[in-house]
Amino acid sequence: MPVVRGDAVALTRALVRIDSRNPSLVRGAPGEANVARALADILIAWGFRVEIVEAAPGRPSVVARIGKAGGRSLMFNGHLDVVGTEGMTHDPWSAESNGHADRMYGRGSADMKGGVAAMCAAAARVSDSLEGEVIITAVADEEYESIGTRSIIDRGIRADAAIVTEPTQLAIMPAHLGFVWLDVTTRGRAAHGSRWDLGVDAIRHAGLFLAELDRFDSEELPRRTHPLLGRPSVHASLIEGGTGMSTYPDKCVVRIERRTIPGESRADVSRELETACERVRARVASFRGEVAETFAQPPSDVATDAPIVRALGRALGDCDETTHIAGMTAWTDAALLNDAGIPAICFGPGDIRLAHAAEEWIPIKEIERATVVLSRLATTWCAQKTL
Repeated sequence: MPVVRGDAVALTRALVRIDSRNPSLVRGAPGEANVARALADILIAWGFRVEIVEAAPGRPSVVARIGKAGGRSLMFNGHLDVVGTEGMTHDPWSAESNGHADRMYGRGSADMKGGVAAMCAAAARVSDSLEGEVIITAVADEEYESIGTRSIIDRGIRADAAIVTEPTQLAIMPAHLGFVWLDVTTRGRAAHGSRWDLGVDAIRHAGLFLAELDRFDSEELPRRTHPLLGRPSVHASLIEGGTGMSTYPDKCVVRIERRTIPGESRADVSRELETACERVRARVASFRGEVAETFAQPPSDVATDAPIVRALGRALGDCDETTHIAGMTAWTDAALLNDAGIPAICFGPGDIRLAHAAEEWIPIKEIERATVVLSRLATTWCAQKTL
């Protein structure tokens, strides 16, 4: 069924009804192909210049442009993939109200098809008055390794600023945490359970490391703060070791997530855990621990007085909305855009606390309010000639 041009709520409903679970997270999931094609068709009908960009086979993103190329540009970025639906308490693809007339339920309604719909509808509504260009990047795979936004950047797509329409409940969020994943492997010596004189327990040694990690988290990390994000953190996510009840374990692997604030690097994090291992080794000579980074995403930080932050604040005021600036705890593609030289901040409808949840919904009125603000921002931002 066609979606009326600029109707953000109807577009949200159409997108939520399409299963776009990320196949890197859910085995056999369909990915973004169907939702990308549906969105591309709608945007073509709305007058956008549309291109489908594959980050990997079967993993498409939508790049759509409207307005006047060569003028001041604004990118609207959002992801089309969603996480799994196991444990959800309602139909994940219904996009219905479930007895709450002011809500729309469904996987991805808050995270973040409501935001994608708002940014697309906003650009469509003001296209005739744009003095510059709005670039829509509706991307694949943000929920796993962000190959969608990475491929957009690799293709050289740039803008003077970007709004990532993640769910912020209409707050401006110029900064968010990064993260580093690491494996800490402790080594022991296998032996029969009765041979305490021969065996070295790798799991108990992992416990010594975790105790040191607890000290680091409670004593050292609180000393580091960011004005919007607060302190960084570290936690043990997974642990694996041992082969049987009557065998000393010769190996234990603890998988660690370290959430980082701006100014902290992945190299810093690796050194921290190596130092923790050294502190244990200084007390227990037989301790052997190895640290290996497995994946990392950087934090993001845009100054609160940056031009795009000020412009969005003015747009909120023009639309009789309150301006609230806060930090985003979750990771987003804003970090990749910022690293590519595009000042990117988060702003969109929905509550991040409902992302990935058993019950996910978005306030319908908030979709429309976000669309109005983004429309105003696109008009005023693109009308300016210089930063």
